Amino acid sequence: MSKIKLLSPRLANQIAAGEVVERPSSVVKELLENSLDAGATRLEVEVEDGGVKLMRVRDNGSGIDKEDLAMALSRHATSKINDLDDLEAVATLGFRGEALASISSVARLALSSATDESGAGWQVTAEGRDMETELAPAPHPKGATVEVRDLFFNTPARRKFLRTEKTEYNHLEDVVKRLALSRYDVSFTLRHNGRAIHNWRGGATQAERERRVAQVCGPAFMDNAVHLDIERGGLRLWGWVALPTFSRSQADLQHFYVNGRAIRDKLVTHAVRQAYQDVLYHGRHPAFVLYLEVDPATVDVNVHPTKHEVRFRDGRTVHGFIFSSLHHALAEVSPEDRLARAETEASRPHNDAPGQMSQQSPMAFNAQRPAGDWRENYFPAAMQSATGATAVGQPAVAEQGASYPSAAGYQAQPLEDLAASEGEIPPLGFAIAQLKGIYILAENAQGLIIVDMHAAHERITYERMKTAFAGGQIQAQPLLVPATLAVSEKEASCAEEHPDTFAALGFEIQRAGPESLLIRQIPSILHGAKVDQLVRDVLSDLIEHGASERLAHRVNEVLSTMACHGSVRANRKLTTAEMNALLRDMEATERSGQCNHGRPTWTLQSLDELDKLFMRGQ
Repeated sequence: MSKIKLLSPRLANQIAAGEVVERPSSVVKELLENSLDAGATRLEVEVEDGGVKLMRVRDNGSGIDKEDLAMALSRHATSKINDLDDLEAVATLGFRGEALASISSVARLALSSATDESGAGWQVTAEGRDMETELAPAPHPKGATVEVRDLFFNTPARRKFLRTEKTEYNHLEDVVKRLALSRYDVSFTLRHNGRAIHNWRGGATQAERERRVAQVCGPAFMDNAVHLDIERGGLRLWGWVALPTFSRSQADLQHFYVNGRAIRDKLVTHAVRQAYQDVLYHGRHPAFVLYLEVDPATVDVNVHPTKHEVRFRDGRTVHGFIFSSLHHALAEVSPEDRLARAETEASRPHNDAPGQMSQQSPMAFNAQRPAGDWRENYFPAAMQSATGATAVGQPAVAEQGASYPSAAGYQAQPLEDLAASEGEIPPLGFAIAQLKGIYILAENAQGLIIVDMHAAHERITYERMKTAFAGGQIQAQPLLVPATLAVSEKEASCAEEHPDTFAALGFEIQRAGPESLLIRQIPSILHGAKVDQLVRDVLSDLIEHGASERLAHRVNEVLSTMACHGSVRANRKLTTAEMNALLRDMEATERSGQCNHGRPTWTLQSLDELDKLFMRGQ
C-alpha cells in the first residue's frame, strides 16, 4: 500500500485553522477585516463567554451573492486577488481565502448576507464537516452577518489551551480596539454577554480622530501626545507619540499600522526604540499610535499566516525615516507645549493608568541621583562667561537662550511687575527660591514650576556637547598594535562590504582572514573603551537592518557621563540670576523635559491644584 496519501478536506482545513484560528480574538479579527474589505461603515460585534460560546459580526457592506455563499466557505476562495500581480501589491486586509474555511472546520458557522435593500437574503451553514454546506433563504438587510458558535467543539485538545473567559475577552477587545484605530470613518459596537461595552461613532475630521484615540487609548494619552504628519520620499508617517514622561511599564499601548494594517515588526520596533533611546527612563516603554503609508508594491504582507508581520523592500530607508521623524518630533516639544497640555489636562479629572508615569509626579520612579562629589561647585553654562569657571568636560559652546528676557540683576518682584518690565512671561516663569539646594521654585502664569536643577542642567550640557561634537568630524586615533577580532565568515564579509560605513564612524577595519578582522583605528572619544563588542554590535546591525546607530549611542553615553559630571550639583547655592538663566536655557534646549537618564526635569503645580490642597473654594 502507498504510504503517501492526500489529506481529507476536513483535516486540511483543521491544520490551516491551527495557523489562522488561535483563539476567539483570531476569529473576530478575520471577520472584521473581511467586513472592512467589503466597504462596511458600521460594524457590530456581539460575543458570549469571551467568544468561546458565540461570536457574531454584523456589517452593512456590499454583501455576498447567493451563488457565492457556499464558495465563500471553501478553502483558497477569495474575491480579492486574481493573479501574482495582485499579490505583489495587496491593498486589502484579507486575501488568503482561508479564514472562513478554517473557522467552519473548528466551529459551527452561519453566514447570512444580502446584496441589496430588498431584505431577501440567504444563509449558508457549516458545522465542521467535510466541506458540507447548507443553503437556505434568510431575511437580511444589505450586508453580511457571520455567527460562530462553540469554537473548537470538535477539537477538544485545542479547546483545552483556551484561557479564562476574562482573558479571552481581553484579547478579543484588543483586536476590536486595534481595528477601530485603523478606520476612523467606521462605527464600531461591541457587546459582551448582552451588555454594551463600546460604541464608537465614525468620523473623518481631526477632532473626531482624536476623540476615537482618546476613547481607545484613554484621555491621558492624548493629553501627553505629540501629533506629527511627515511626508518624504514617497513615505508618510502620521499619528501621535506620547511624551517620554508618559512611559509605560510594558509595551501595552503601542499601535503601528502600515497602509491601514496593524502590524508588529522588529524593524519598526527598533526604529521607535532608537528614537526614544535618549529620553526614556531605562526599563520603560513608549506609547504611540502611528500610521505609515507606503507604496503597496514596496511592502510584502504575505510573510505570516496571521498577517501580523510585513517585509519592506527597502528596510533601511523605512527604518531611517521612522527614526528621524520621531526623533525630531520629540526634540521639538518645548516647555510651552507641555504647559498647554497640562492646562487642557487640568480641565478634567486625571487618573493615571497602571504602570504609567504621570507628568505631574517628577519623582514617580524613585530614581537615585547620580553619585558625585558634593563639595565641588559647578556653575550653569550660561553664567560661565561671567564667573570665568569651566565645567568639567564641557566644551566652550555659544550661549543659548539669548532671545529670552534677561534675568540679570533680578530681585523678588510680583509676577505682574516682572511681566510689565520684561515683556511676555516666559513658559517656565521667574525663579522665586531654591529648596534644599536641589530644586528651583519658579512662578509662571499658571502656578508653581518645580525644577530639579541638576537634571535640568545635565540635559542642557549634554545637548550642547552633542551639538559641538556633531559640528566636527569624528576624531580618529590609530592603534600602535592593531587589535585582532575573531568573527564569523558572514560578519567578516559584512565588514569588507561596508568600509565607508566604518570609516565614517572613525574605524579602520581590514579583513585578515576568512573569520578574522584587524582593527587599526578607533574613534578618539572611545579611547580606553572595549571596542570589540561595539564592532560586533555594529556588524549585527548592518546585517539585520542595513544601518547602525551603535557608535552614536556609545558616543552619547560618553558625552552623557561627561555632562553629568559637568553639571551643577545638589547643595550648590545658586543666585537668583543663575536660576533664571537656567530656566531660560531650558526653554531653548531640545528635550529639556527629561535628563540624560530619562527622569523628568520639571513639573507644574497649577493654581487650581494648589487650591485643592488647601481646600480653597470648597
